[in-house]
Amino acid sequence: MNAQTAAGATATPFLAELQTLEQCRERIDRAWPLMTELYPVCRSITGAGVRMTLERVAAGIPLEITEVPSGTPVFDWEVPREWNIRGAWIDDENGRRIVDLRDHTLHVMSYSTPVDAVMTLDELKPHLHSIPEHPDWIPYRTSYYRENWGFCLSHRVLAGLRPGNYRVRIDSSLEPGSLTYGECVIPGTSSDEFLVFTHVCHPSLCNDNLTGIALASTLAAGIRASARPRLTYRFVFGPGTIGSIAWLARNESRVDRVRFGLVLGLAGDRGPMTFKRSRRGNADVDRIAEYVLRTAGTQGRVIDFSPYGYDERQLCSPGFNLPVGRLTRTPNNEYPEYHSSADNFDLIDRDALAESLAASARILRIAERNTRYVNLNPKCEPRLGKRGLYGATGGRHPGEFEHALLWILNQSDGSQSLLEIAEKSGLPFELIAAGADALLGAGLLRPENT
Repeated sequence: MNAQTAAGATATPFLAELQTLEQCRERIDRAWPLMTELYPVCRSITGAGVRMTLERVAAGIPLEITEVPSGTPVFDWEVPREWNIRGAWIDDENGRRIVDLRDHTLHVMSYSTPVDAVMTLDELKPHLHSIPEHPDWIPYRTSYYRENWGFCLSHRVLAGLRPGNYRVRIDSSLEPGSLTYGECVIPGTSSDEFLVFTHVCHPSLCNDNLTGIALASTLAAGIRASARPRLTYRFVFGPGTIGSIAWLARNESRVDRVRFGLVLGLAGDRGPMTFKRSRRGNADVDRIAEYVLRTAGTQGRVIDFSPYGYDERQLCSPGFNLPVGRLTRTPNNEYPEYHSSADNFDLIDRDALAESLAASARILRIAERNTRYVNLNPKCEPRLGKRGLYGATGGRHPGEFEHALLWILNQSDGSQSLLEIAEKSGLPFELIAAGADALLGAGLLRPENT
């Protein structure tokens, strides 16, 4: 029995299907329209763009939508006023349009306050943002918690502006409203949870973070349509930082159910797979992810936790210290296109995104199946042949599957998980898990906690 055949018996059918690049690429092709439809949506940490994004995600998976009113205290923060924008532009004194939000959602600094004025170039320039080293790219800028306004444009356009008067218009509102996030919960036979968080606040940035939305949606849809899992899966789609803070504030009484967690994002560039450990550093999700990256056959790396990055910062804050790691390819701020208009579909490699799906699915698959067992016949090896578990013809060495059975029986004293046995034996986890299923069926094992 090979690892691929074995996996079908050791995981939910959907997760077992996501093992080859071809299988994952097919799923990415299905998710691609979601990304293309969401790309032009003007999103921020609150407002209609977030709701529109969640509405589109909800076309594929059921989402429970939560609205947290502006001004709600969430630990040391409070939910900000809701921001919406209808249009924004700059015209020169000849009526020529210099910048228009309709051309690109990055053209306006997120959370810009309303403006309707005529001003000189010198008055306007402090509100213009560009990237001099990349003169054709538009930067992504925000001003969430300090009232301000601004436009983002290519440095080439900025350098071409001439002295004169400019008409500036930002048709936006910053008013009491709410912060919105969505959850898809897939109940398992256990109340132990696997939490997946992805942020939904960035406008017209593909890697950051349409790829995370695509992966989380694909995983949730597949698990939901498959056999009932062992773990309960909770997929949270929310704005970065303030979204996870608000979610934690509303779920503080039940976060102790989280046994595993992943923050997904930056999943489609051509850099190596990168797993960032949880604050604990040795949580089960850390060991599983390190094993997955080490045995994937592709370049990958594991980095230690730091209090900089995405929503793992909040989920792993010392008051919670949840077992949540982060899976990306190139981490935030480590690729040139980060937070610019160059983070577009040209940056995304479908095979790289498929590899990210395969890695995240395998992490979930191992978490779903990783259990400790007790050998019910621990005094010497049980006779496997009479149970149909050993080859009928003797040879110099047992086959790979028989070898797995011997390792499981020898190590299953209730202290070793299947992943630990796989690491010790050097055999694929999927093969070890299939061997455990066979031994369970033969009445030679029981789960450690029963």
